[in-house]
Amino acid sequence: MPLTGPLYALYTHRLRRQVKGGPLPEHVGLIMDGNRRWARQMGMTNPSLGHKFGADRVDDVLSWCETLGIRHVTVFVCSTENLARRDDGEVAFLMELIERVVTTKLAQPAARWQVHIAGTVDGLPDTTAHALKHAEEATRGCTTGAHVTLAIGYGGRQEVIDAMRELLLECAEAGQSPADLAASLTVDDIARHLYTAGRPDPDLVIRTSGEQRLSNFLLWQSAYAELYFCEAYWPAFREVDFLRALRSYGARERRYGK
Repeated sequence: MPLTGPLYALYTHRLRRQVKGGPLPEHVGLIMDGNRRWARQMGMTNPSLGHKFGADRVDDVLSWCETLGIRHVTVFVCSTENLARRDDGEVAFLMELIERVVTTKLAQPAARWQVHIAGTVDGLPDTTAHALKHAEEATRGCTTGAHVTLAIGYGGRQEVIDAMRELLLECAEAGQSPADLAASLTVDDIARHLYTAGRPDPDLVIRTSGEQRLSNFLLWQSAYAELYFCEAYWPAFREVDFLRALRSYGARERRYGK
């Protein structure tokens, strides 16, 4: 039986003290899974409504991160596969929701988080692409040092392909041959052309709904990340679930491939 009321508040306070006393991730990646399954579980006739309740949870997580001093968050909003395989009605509903959330909650004059976009906005509706680009511009002057990256129309493999394409074009413009590039290629050469260039790799990736896979999310950047899988569906993800993930992270010995 889940904790509620005063017991929940007491347990949350205790967990918060525990994680503050240990190592915290600088950057958290979030795979927000289970929106539609949660909606069905709640008896909703339209599973797409789960996305609406899930969107509200993002604001909560950013607030929790602010409290703990976590300055980088990347949220997997929708993948290239989502856009290709979901029916048109659900995609349209999701795009309208993204536009509303980005406009009303993130792209504000007193924004606490600088917004970045990871993905290919060219394949999105014009209104969605405009809202995302406006959010980036509107929050460019944010001075809090907090950064939220929205992975929309995103695919990890495509990101690496795009990075290599940009690198090859850059070398061609500089008069380098493919052989020259092959002889000098480094990890940093590719990393500076990724969608997330200039921001740290995630230390911790959290996925909700009990699924245990990355689903093409930050494949390059998550090479040494710690992974945490939570049973709760995303709209039901609570602060205690988040704190438990951080507690698990703090108890691990990071090896970075060693």
